[in-house]
Amino acid sequence: MATLVSVYELPSDVANVVRKLKARGFEDLTTYSPAPFEEIELAEDPRPSKVRAFTLIGGLAGVVTGFGIQIWMSMDWPLKIAGKNIAAIPPMWIIGFELTILFGGILTVLGLFGLGGLYPRPLDEHYSPRFSAEEFGVVVRCEERDVAEVEALMRGHNAKEVNLAPSH
Repeated sequence: MATLVSVYELPSDVANVVRKLKARGFEDLTTYSPAPFEEIELAEDPRPSKVRAFTLIGGLAGVVTGFGIQIWMSMDWPLKIAGKNIAAIPPMWIIGFELTILFGGILTVLGLFGLGGLYPRPLDEHYSPRFSAEEFGVVVRCEERDVAEVEALMRGHNAKEVNLAPSH
């Protein structure tokens, strides 16, 4: 597998080249940008985050825990007040809601760290500090036979430079 690294000055050029590469079947690509640009994100055709499953699981666990603990405690220490049921649900909504938010938030943060890669890790080997300052980068992994086609496509969309990265 060959890896091509290209540098651009405008986000519109990056978005155009990403769309063209995806249309030609090149899916293994990475973009670098000094700031978030919606046109680049839309060109990458992002999928919904899997972190939302952590939030759902945490919320469900919180509501079950909130109601479960209160029902268990009211059955263990029954206090019959004004003819109400021992395990009356309406007053339990507050604790159930609060634990839903708490558990959902905690699991969301854990999901962000785990799936989002927010833990300390080394930078990508093709990353350049100038991608955080003023320029944009596109890294494409492709077969050796496609290098000329991908390079021509990148240069055709105003790439400042295109380099073939050394393979490991």
